[in-house]
Amino acid sequence: MKPLVRIIAVFISIVFGSVAIAQTDEPYIYILGVAQDAGYPQIGCYAEHCLAGWIDPSLRRGATSIAVINPDSGEKFLFEATPNLPPQLYALDLEAPNEHFQLAGVFLTHAHIGHYAGLMFFGHEAMSASNQPVYAMPRMRGFLENNGPWSQLIEFENIRLETLQNTQAESFSGVDVTPFLVPHRDEFSETVGYEISGPNKKAVFIPDINKWSEWDTDLAELVRSVDYALIDATFYDDFELPGRDMSQVPHPFVSESMRALSDLSNEDRAKVWFIHFNHTNPLLNAESDESKFVRSQGFNVAAEGVRLPL
Repeated sequence: MKPLVRIIAVFISIVFGSVAIAQTDEPYIYILGVAQDAGYPQIGCYAEHCLAGWIDPSLRRGATSIAVINPDSGEKFLFEATPNLPPQLYALDLEAPNEHFQLAGVFLTHAHIGHYAGLMFFGHEAMSASNQPVYAMPRMRGFLENNGPWSQLIEFENIRLETLQNTQAESFSGVDVTPFLVPHRDEFSETVGYEISGPNKKAVFIPDINKWSEWDTDLAELVRSVDYALIDATFYDDFELPGRDMSQVPHPFVSESMRALSDLSNEDRAKVWFIHFNHTNPLLNAESDESKFVRSQGFNVAAEGVRLPL
């Protein structure tokens, strides 16, 4: 780690409790948000499970986003530009201060609102960023280039688009980021997950996907092959939306994912981090019976502020 960065890191660790920066030169994942696209509580929801979040701001959760922070190179990378981008960038700045960590890239998975709509905050009405690198697949890039207001971000050079290709890695000072296509509702763009490889460990980030059976990859084998698997947990089970045909929102239920992973060893189960929770998902409540059950089975429930060393 560069001497000045190390001094700043120690100071931040004392003031903000940012232990990971002070104790490691290695890259790590930092979880910034865990909810489905609309966050928690969800707009227009005043049912009992949402009211708790409206009444108590400490219970609110932002849309799913993670960062990769590399203390040695002084770079940080954002995965997803969510509608909660302002507070998430603030949290990232506390963890890896802008004075010493460059936001070297924003990686997008697809064109659903919780995953790209936050790009608007880079615009001239807000942050007025200058050539912020944004990494996107070809269809996602075309969507941004050919539709306002996103095209204005490009015209005004607030963002600079970098094109990704399926299974082709982008390398950044000891961190490799590789997109891979996954089946999802691709109305406006393709959908990808990401493999994120550091010097010591490897993660996959799949916040949105259709049922695992629609993918040509075996989930259990994927989990065995990595150190962390942050996977779609939008719904806990098929009773979560009474009166609605849940086949129309074909995410893998957490209950299905646990069954698919039931043969894993305890060591491999501990690699799994469920993320991207709908406002109805009981895993948003760490004290719910469902949360306790998931953890009792050896799996993890993602939470904001978690650090995963790479």
